[in-house]
This record gives sequence, C-alpha cells and structure tokens, in this order.
Amino acid sequence: MVNQSQTSASAKLFIWLSIVLLVYLVLVAVGTVSGGFKLASGGSEGAKEIFAFATNPIVALLLGALATALVQSSSTVTSVIVGLVAGGLPISIAIPMVMGANIGTTITNTLVSIGHIRSKEEFRRAFAASTVHDFFNLLAVAIFLPLEIMFGMLEKLASGLAHVFVGDADLSLKSYNFIKPLVKPAVSVVKDGVSFLDSTAAGIAMVIIGIMMILFAVTYLGKLLKKALVGKAKELLHSAIGRGPVVGISSGALVTVMVQSSSTTTSLMIPLAGSGVFTTRQIYPFTLGANIGTTITALLAATSITGPAAEVALTIALVHVMFNVFAVALIYGLPLLREIPLRLAEKLAEIGAQNKPAALAYVLGSFFVFPGLIMLAVR
Repeated sequence: MVNQSQTSASAKLFIWLSIVLLVYLVLVAVGTVSGGFKLASGGSEGAKEIFAFATNPIVALLLGALATALVQSSSTVTSVIVGLVAGGLPISIAIPMVMGANIGTTITNTLVSIGHIRSKEEFRRAFAASTVHDFFNLLAVAIFLPLEIMFGMLEKLASGLAHVFVGDADLSLKSYNFIKPLVKPAVSVVKDGVSFLDSTAAGIAMVIIGIMMILFAVTYLGKLLKKALVGKAKELLHSAIGRGPVVGISSGALVTVMVQSSSTTTSLMIPLAGSGVFTTRQIYPFTLGANIGTTITALLAATSITGPAAEVALTIALVHVMFNVFAVALIYGLPLLREIPLRLAEKLAEIGAQNKPAALAYVLGSFFVFPGLIMLAVR
C-alpha cells in the first residue's frame, strides 16, 4: 500500500511538473508569436505608419485593431497612441484607436484555441471561450463609440480627472513584471535561430514556430489537466474562477496586473475550457477582469510620463480604464446584453467546429483582411 501511494504521489508530481512546463511553453509560444508579429510589422514604428492613415473615428478604430493584431501588444499600441497625441493627434481620433486596440489584442487566445482543432468537441469549447472576448469587445465598441462620437463622454470625464490627478508620482509596474524575464531567454533562442533571415522573414518564421509550439503544448496540456484537476485541486481552481462573476472579474484583473498581459491571462484559460474544466459562461467574467486589469497596468505606467505630455498620457490611459469598466458594468450588468457575446461565441464555435476553414477565415478576416482593406482604401 505504501509503495502504491508513493507511486501515485510520484505520478501526480510528474503530471503537475509537466503542466508547469507546458504552461511555460505556452507563455514562450505567445511571446514568440508576439515577437514575430512585432519583427514582421516593424513594431511600434510599424504601428505609427499604420496610424498615419487614421482620418476619422471608424478608420481609427479599424487601424487600432489591425495595429494591435500585428504588433500583438495593446500596451505597445497604447504607448504609440500616447506619443501621437502628444505630437498633435486629436484625442477624438486617439480614443477609437484605443477601442480598436481592445479588439486586436484578443487574437492571441483565438490562436491558442486552434491547438484543440484535432478534437471537434474540444475545439468547439475552446473556440467559444476565446471568441466570447471578441464579441464582448465588439459589443462594447458598438455601444460606446457612437456615444463618444456624439457626446465625447469618455474624453470629457478622462480629461477632467487627468487634470486633477496629474503629478510626478511614478507608479509604473515595469520592475514587477516577472513573466517577461522568465520567457525572454527562450524567446531569444528562437529569435537567434531564425536570425539568418531578413527581419520580415524572421518575424514570419517566429510566428509559425510559435503557433506550432502552441499546437503541441495545448494538445498535451488539455490531456494532463483532465488527469490533474480532480478533487481538491479542481475545487480550489473553481473557487478562484468559477465561484461567481465578482470573484471571476476580480481574479482576472488581479492576474492580469501581475503578468501585465491580458493576452497571456486569457490564453492560459483556453486549455481549461477546451478540456472541459470550465464552461464559456464561467470563463466569461474572468476574461472581463483581464480587460480591466490590462488598462490598470497602462494607467500606472502613464504616471511615469512627465512634462507637457503627462496630462495627455493620463487622459488616454483613463479613457481605456473607463471604457472597459463602463462596458463591463453595462453589458455584464444587464442580463439581456450579457447573453449576446455568449450566444454569438457559442454559435460561431458550432460553425467553426463543423467547418474548420470557416474558423480560420473568421480569424484572418476579422483581424487582418478587413482592417487591411480599409487601410488600403483610405491610402
């Protein structure tokens, strides 16, 4: 009996160590895809070039989504937007860009869901859990962008608060970001491995390698999670995420502030949904918390900016916070609106599970083709 219990304990330890390793691999893969997109698109300079075509709020929205999908960092894109506003870009154009950045950042967890594509049922669950984030952000933009264009509500509130709170305090969280230093060495190995190629080709190669890593890691992570998350372990995880909307939103915000990436936070939830540990409805509040958490990070980072651009930086950061907080309060607070992202995500997931090319077309069309065509049209 002792030997059996020791064997069982050893097996459990091995499973958990494997899960930790695969989670790390997912983080490295997300970092590799992000780094590849940045390298291929020119990073912040590429985002600046894209934003040069922003002539009205609708175009600005689409370009914000495109830039974030390409650069794979809403924080980078928001920083670029702050710099552009400091250089004279009207805030009325910058605000739709920030809203677009919210949409573009959701592509990462949609890519992670593709790791479950071999199993129809797992892919349906994972794709629904990833796209509920898309549909929530799209609904939020559909409600708040027209209000902003007509009344300038967010700009007025944020500008007033920024004027009151702007100061010299630096509350930046950059020194507390423990995820980036952990994954940077591994991402650098991949980057060095493709360094013989020119920057665009190297970036594309990194994206392909990152996606392959995601496919491998998510496939085995789902299987191991099913074995590991039983009994007390499952209860503990459900108490942190699946207990209710307030706990879910708070957990999502806290974890995102800690890792400083909503893409990372939400991407780690997708294998849990795919393997059936959580439903889309349970992950939904956690995702909304991640939306809020990533704006708090940007807000704290904005306090490190001094000089003439300080108030503008804080205004844009506050717009981002208010947009997400108000969206969560309104959409999740009203049962009728709350169900819309869930139903659309589940419907799209059913279509995607039956027709895999349709799922791929959604990802490419929504984040790249449609915004890209708009950019070419106004060029």
